[in-house]
Amino acid sequence: MKSKLKKYATLFLSTFQLSAFTFGGGFVIIPLIRKKFVEQLGWIGEEEMLDLAAIAQSSPGAIAEMTPGPIAINSATFVGIRVAGIPGALLTMVGTVTPPLIIISVISLFYAAFRDNVFVNMAMCGMLAGVAAVILDVVLRLAKDIFRQKRVLPVLILAGAFVANRFLNVNIIVIILACATFGVLDLMRRQRSAKGAA
Repeated sequence: MKSKLKKYATLFLSTFQLSAFTFGGGFVIIPLIRKKFVEQLGWIGEEEMLDLAAIAQSSPGAIAEMTPGPIAINSATFVGIRVAGIPGALLTMVGTVTPPLIIISVISLFYAAFRDNVFVNMAMCGMLAGVAAVILDVVLRLAKDIFRQKRVLPVLILAGAFVANRFLNVNIIVIILACATFGVLDLMRRQRSAKGAA
């Protein structure tokens, strides 16, 4: 019982701290969640963390009804449910939502002063540069895992998705569905090949 309460407290305080000091949205919190729960605590594996992040970005159907929506909250919620079930999901969700709620509430009281303050504007510009660097780190880390598989199809899917989004302005939902379809077809092909070899 004591160890369970300690795990609950760690889940809540970890997500509260990560959320309180994260600037730039959900993509920024993913590497921080990974560092905390994969590297430091060892509660989930590297590949599982990437899967949870991918699910958090799509959140279809019943999953979307279970969580509030933004990728940071979804990622934290999925980590919580993986580590400690429903109580863990609730704790990580509350831990992730509370700091922004407090911060935005305070800022809204002084919005006019913040909006026109030159130092605040300069700080925001600096933070945006840092956010871009963190998001680039996430992209490179995910791409490295794809290239590490030494298979052609995932690399083609990666390149195709980039071209479709960046140059052809294809709807992101269409890109996600196409990638999922290719992934399922590739898995079915590899399973058939494995059965044939056996």
